[in-house]
Amino acid sequence: MPARSKARKRALDVLYEAELRGEPVLELLDERVADASPPVSPYAAGLVRGVQQHRDRIDELLAAHATDWTLDRMPAVDRNILRIGVYELLWAGDVPDAVAISEAVQLARSLSTDASPAFVNGLLARLLELKPTLLPETTPETTPETRAETTAETTAEDQTAS
Repeated sequence: MPARSKARKRALDVLYEAELRGEPVLELLDERVADASPPVSPYAAGLVRGVQQHRDRIDELLAAHATDWTLDRMPAVDRNILRIGVYELLWAGDVPDAVAISEAVQLARSLSTDASPAFVNGLLARLLELKPTLLPETTPETTPETRAETTAETTAEDQTAS
């Protein structure tokens, strides 16, 4: 299994465990990172943090576009798979859209009900269609590399303007 697929599964484990236990997600993440058994990769931790950072908007989108399903009626596994998928679709600029959907469907296929892969695929595909209109700030997350590039470009523009 590729490293990012394993990381998505580990992120799902943390999100699902926190929800079932009623614990704060980021506190549980910190515990799991410290325990390192099984290890939490930096990518998995980033997914959990990203989902938490955008959780309200993600849940709002899921609730608005899940035909005939409320967020509370969805199986907890599906709900958290969808949260990861939406986060990767809208905020993880380094993940191709098709990969985000495919990985979410694969998680649903291996961990949830027989109907879950089609449900996850349909809902994420719908959000992908709407992606340009969902968030005015739908851009890749700022990474240290893009921050450095932006700073360098701004500095060069400032020097040219002087």
